[in-house]
Amino acid sequence: LLYLHRSNNSTVSTFSHKSFGNLFLSTSYISKIPFHPPTMITARPLTWLARRSTAVTLASASTARATTTASFGHHSYSYYSYSTTTTHPSDDNGVIQRDGPNLPVDVEYYTSGWNVDDIQDFVNPGKYTVHTYNKISPQGLERFPSKFYTVAPAGDDDDGGGKQQQQAHALLLRSHKLQPDEIDVPVRAIARCGAGTNNIPVAKCTELGIPVFNTPGANANAVKELILCGLLLGSRRIVDGINHMTSLGRQGLARERVEKDKALFGGREVRGKVLAVIGLGHIGASTARDATHLGMKVQGYDPGLSVQSALRLPREITLADSIASAVTNADYVSINIPYIKGTVEEGGTHGIIGRDVLAHMKQDAVLLNFARGELVDSEALKDVLDQGAKYVSDFPDDVVWNHENAVLLPHLGASTAEAEDEAAAMAAETIRDYLEHGTIRNSVNFPTTELPERHERIIRITVVNKNIPGMLSKITECLGRAGLNIAQQLNQSRGDVAYNVIDLDPSAHDDDSKHVRLTDLQKEMTMLEGVLSTRILFGSPGIGYSRNIDGKYYA
Repeated sequence: LLYLHRSNNSTVSTFSHKSFGNLFLSTSYISKIPFHPPTMITARPLTWLARRSTAVTLASASTARATTTASFGHHSYSYYSYSTTTTHPSDDNGVIQRDGPNLPVDVEYYTSGWNVDDIQDFVNPGKYTVHTYNKISPQGLERFPSKFYTVAPAGDDDDGGGKQQQQAHALLLRSHKLQPDEIDVPVRAIARCGAGTNNIPVAKCTELGIPVFNTPGANANAVKELILCGLLLGSRRIVDGINHMTSLGRQGLARERVEKDKALFGGREVRGKVLAVIGLGHIGASTARDATHLGMKVQGYDPGLSVQSALRLPREITLADSIASAVTNADYVSINIPYIKGTVEEGGTHGIIGRDVLAHMKQDAVLLNFARGELVDSEALKDVLDQGAKYVSDFPDDVVWNHENAVLLPHLGASTAEAEDEAAAMAAETIRDYLEHGTIRNSVNFPTTELPERHERIIRITVVNKNIPGMLSKITECLGRAGLNIAQQLNQSRGDVAYNVIDLDPSAHDDDSKHVRLTDLQKEMTMLEGVLSTRILFGSPGIGYSRNIDGKYYA
C-alpha cells in the first residue's frame, strides 16, 4: 500500500524487501523509486497482495524493518503492511519483546485462526540441553539463560538437579578430541571455543547435517601479545640470560658476575627491522598493526585476504605475491595461517614452510610460529638454525626441541582468562543464534545464513539437505501440498551441504477447510530423498528436530 502523508521525521532507516517475499518484487526495482532521504516508521504484520495456490504465495508477517518511508520536503511516501493486531508489550518498532525462545503468554492470540491441529504439542515448557567438554569459562556459559538452557559437563550422571542427564542438543568444547560416537542423534550443533577445529570430525558432522562452529578472533589479542613477546625472545637472548642467572644464583655468584657476563647475551632492537606476516586474518592483521607501532617495517602475504581483514591492516604494510617474496629480506617472519591436513601439492598446509621458503630468509632471521607446529618442516628448520637463524614457537618439535637457537614454549597462545572468556561467550552466542533462530555464522562446514527476525506469529522451519539439484523444489512442494504460504525463505549451500530457512505464516493458510499437522509435515519433508534433518523453530525449546538416518525417521 502506497500513500502520501505529511512527515517531519527525518530518522534514517535502511530498506528491507523481505515483506515482498515471493511476489518476486526485486530489491533493484524498489530502489529505482527516487527516495531521498529514507525515514523510519512503525510496521504491522503483512498479509496482503495476490495470493497463489502454491507455497510461493506471498504472506509475510513482517517486523518494523519491513516498512520504509521516503520524505520529499514535508511529505512522505510510505509502504505499509497491515493486518489485525492486538496490543502486547513491544519495543519502538512494534516487535514483541522477550528474553529467550519462550512463547508469549497469550498463546491463543498467536495461534487463533490457524488450521494447525497439533500446535499445542509445541507450546509445552521445555529447555535446550548443552553438554560441555573441558573446563569452559563460567563467564561465557552465563550467556545461556537458565530459564531456557540446561548446561552440564558431558558424562555426568545427572543434570545437576538430581535428574538423569538429558541427551544434548548442542556440544561445547575446547581441546577435547571429539569422537563420532559422542555425537548423539539429538545433537544439532557443535561449537569449539577457539579457532582450530582439528579435534572435531568435521567431515562426519557435515555428512550428518550438523554445523560446526568456531570462534575466530576471540583469542586474537592473546596470541598477538605472545607473538610480540616472541619478537623480543628472539632478539635479546632473554631465556639464555635467565638460565645463566639461575645457574649463578645456585653458585652464589650472581651479584659478582651480573655486570661482567651481560656481554654474553647481546641482542638487537626490533625498531627499523622488517617483519613478514604470513596470513593476515584476525591475528596476523593485529600483529602487523602493532609491529608498526614498534617502529618495524611490515610486509605481508595472504592469498585469501578478505575485505574485513584488509580494513584492519596498517597503511604502511607492503603486500607480497608469495610466501617466498614476503620472507625475502625479512628479519622476522610470523606464521599466522591455519593448518590443513595434506601437503601443499594436495591443497593442504602441512610443511608449507619448507626448504624452498626457508632458503629465501636471511641467515639470522627469527621465525615465529604461534599457529601450528605442523606448518614447518622440522628437518629443513634444523638446517637453517644450524646456520644462525632462530625459532620461537609454542608448539613442540621432536627435532629442534633442544637446539640452542630454538625457544619452545607450552601452547600458551590463547591461555589467558580474557581469551577464554571471550571464546566461550562467542561460542555460546553462536549456538544460541542457531538453536533459537536458525542463524549460521562462524561455521567451518555450513554456509553463512541469516534471515531477519521473525514475528511471533511466524513458524520457522530449517532444512539441511545434500547439495544436489531439485531439492528446493521438493521442499516447497511439500509446503504447497499443505496449502501453507512462505513469508520469506533463504537457501544457501557450501560444498556438499545446503541449508534452507523457511518462514511460514499459518494465518494465511491457503485453504481454510484444510487442516495441517506440523509433525506430519515435518516427517514428509525429512523423509525426502537427500534431506538430512529438519527443525521447527516455534514454541518450546528443544523440540521439533528430526533426522533422516539411512532412510529411517528419528524425531
